[in-house]
Amino acid sequence: MHLFGNILTTYGAAANNRGQSEGNLATLQKIMWQGEVHSTVSAEAIRWACRLSLQERGYTINREWHNDILKFSLKNTDFDSEVYADDDIFGFMKAEAAKIDGSDQNHEKPKSTSNNAEAQYQRPKGTVIARRGALEVGRAVSINPFMGDVIFNAKSGEKGRTSLYSTEVHATRYQYGFTLTPNHLKDKTRTLAVLDCLASLRAVGGNHAHFLYDFSPSSLVLRWTPDFAPRLLYCFEEDEDGNISSQNLIRQISSGDIEPEELWAGGLYSEALAEYGVHVFPGVKAAVEAIKNVIAKDLQVSP
Repeated sequence: MHLFGNILTTYGAAANNRGQSEGNLATLQKIMWQGEVHSTVSAEAIRWACRLSLQERGYTINREWHNDILKFSLKNTDFDSEVYADDDIFGFMKAEAAKIDGSDQNHEKPKSTSNNAEAQYQRPKGTVIARRGALEVGRAVSINPFMGDVIFNAKSGEKGRTSLYSTEVHATRYQYGFTLTPNHLKDKTRTLAVLDCLASLRAVGGNHAHFLYDFSPSSLVLRWTPDFAPRLLYCFEEDEDGNISSQNLIRQISSGDIEPEELWAGGLYSEALAEYGVHVFPGVKAAVEAIKNVIAKDLQVSP
């Protein structure tokens, strides 16, 4: 079974702090999306917020964030996906170059170019400890195009060449998708922890660059299915009048590509899916709790 989801955030003003590296412009990341410029938030920023949420919820994690010094500390450099929730959910990689002793004659490359000499030469190899993360997160894209709003600011106190600076601002919602296969986890109950984190995600970002923007869902669609493909990513659309719908998702349900009983929807824009047989809830938290109970039953774990 696979867990897929598409999340639409609350409405807010997105703007990056100028941060530790001062410049004259604090920009938002942008991409071309359906022929227009949209602002975007990286998957790494969302994963950073999820990892911090696990820490704040009291889970045993390997990489612990210290807000007073803006740095992570690593408890176990060899990692352990059974003990640490973040090693299991997000994965890890540790690469070390080969250590060559100057007295080790076996690793000296022969001067001769004969085939025998090359065969006797053994290049020292490094070591890699790696695990692919079970949770995959897509890049968040603004629901409406970026119109180029810029706010100009002036630094207080002593002035310098970066005292005058501008900040890009986008009043919008973001949507992003995620996938998680519980069988890829050492501890399948962590599937439920991921849902809890995404349902109440706070500010996203990384280190100093995060901004106060509520990334909790105003609406979401979750799918629990044996299908290998999500088929619902970026399913929310906004028309010219600012109305948000999920017409492409409805089309896929109507065509039989997605079974409606595999879907749990909650929040502002979920009501329209009720007539198609989807499990619909007025609130996001109610939808998450409902699918958690189903997943826990299927995985034979405690919700």
